[in-house]
Amino acid sequence: MGTLQHIQHQISALNDLIKINNDRIAGYNKAADSTDDMGLKTIFASYADQSRGYVNELNDYVHQLGGSPADGTTLSGKFYHAWIDVKATFTKKDNHSILSDCEYGEDVAKGNYRKALDDKELIWEDEKVVALLNDHLSGLKIAHDAVKALRDDIKDV
Repeated sequence: MGTLQHIQHQISALNDLIKINNDRIAGYNKAADSTDDMGLKTIFASYADQSRGYVNELNDYVHQLGGSPADGTTLSGKFYHAWIDVKATFTKKDNHSILSDCEYGEDVAKGNYRKALDDKELIWEDEKVVALLNDHLSGLKIAHDAVKALRDDIKDV
């Protein structure tokens, strides 16, 4: 792979992560709108803010590589959010199901970060990018575990 192709591959991978974070923001905004629980609304807002910060950091690296940052969401994220809307039309949206949907979203985000870090063709030459992606992944794991614990606590009640 030539240098230009390598840089384009890195830009593409970072843009995919930007889109995943945009999916996450949309998901948490939808979750906040779907509950009356002020505690959950606050948690959901903090995770949406977390992803906004991640997007800003990823945008900086895309610019450093000479690329244009993505500004949308993934196609699969659009389908997923549409499915959630359809499902909500036919079923009662309780906090347990909202948290289950959020946990699923966290699994998808973590998987995409792991894929970017494990991609053998993506040789991240800048250790700061690797550290940043690992930091994001760590934050996503913490969020996932917190959401899962909240969901499980509601199920046990």
